Amino acid sequence: MKQVLSQQEIDSLLNALNTGEIDPTEIKEEEEKNKVRSYDFRRPIKLSKEYINTLHMIFENFAKISSNILSTQVRTNINLSLGAVEQISFDEFVHSIPNPTIMGIFHCEPLNGNQILEINPHFGIQVIELLCGGAESKPDKVSKKEKFTDIELGIIEDLVVNLLKAFKSSWSEIMELDPVLDNLETNPQLVQTMSPNEPVILISFGVEIFNNKSFINICIPYVSFENITDKLSIKSWFDMGKSNDESRYKEQITERLVTTEVDLTVEMGKTIITVDDFLHLETGDIVQLDMKTDKPMKMYVEDKVHYLVQPGRHKDKLAVQVLQYVEEDVEI
Repeated sequence: MKQVLSQQEIDSLLNALNTGEIDPTEIKEEEEKNKVRSYDFRRPIKLSKEYINTLHMIFENFAKISSNILSTQVRTNINLSLGAVEQISFDEFVHSIPNPTIMGIFHCEPLNGNQILEINPHFGIQVIELLCGGAESKPDKVSKKEKFTDIELGIIEDLVVNLLKAFKSSWSEIMELDPVLDNLETNPQLVQTMSPNEPVILISFGVEIFNNKSFINICIPYVSFENITDKLSIKSWFDMGKSNDESRYKEQITERLVTTEVDLTVEMGKTIITVDDFLHLETGDIVQLDMKTDKPMKMYVEDKVHYLVQPGRHKDKLAVQVLQYVEEDVEI
């Protein structure tokens, strides 16, 4: 049994859900009953469950970033949500997408091989219409195309480039990628970047715009992950994120501490007088302090003694010269 539905099967399924012919609760109950899943020994699963979970986290982040980028580009609310992360063959992927479709073939250094970003033509047409000044289209009113013009492909290319920016950002916690778009294809049968039986990771996203639902797929061959499987470990991901966060926070704290203003106070001495003596002080009166003139004065930083200083002048202004740093545990 094929694990990936064709576009016609997907459309039929959505129509059945909208008309009420299929009850989602019954499907869930049936899935709970049937826990057995077929396994193809000719194409064994390459990535472990831990790595798949890490990819879930990466592409959930991709969906959030893409939603913001596309909404800004089209100036309309667009919502992307992660659907599934599956391991299939490249041949199954090619036969599950419509013809024509929009396929952006790109490569990412330092990943091996080519990756594919497939945009359902239904969504591509909506974006083209909106960017060209069109209005909201109902699901049954969206036109179908047998061929895209060069101008339309130019518009779609900008859309794909923006999605690749989101792809780069979503991987930033794992490693630095540099995705570069190689070319656009509309016929999936002409894409020969991989052998038919090569295992690939298929990441599917649901796209919603004006209550119109469509799909975006990302196809990544297994060879792209061969050299980075250690970085897909959740433990190493969080360890790396923790160290990066600590370094970043340390730099921020250091920068803010250096520019923080503090109060400096120099104490010439002190004495105790009565309130009556204070009230009768006049110009020329002498108040005797507890410090001798040949002793250094204390400099306070935020009410704590940190330096011993001596008074003087600097450029016709009163100043002090630091004589000694005072340790915190030393009593003066």
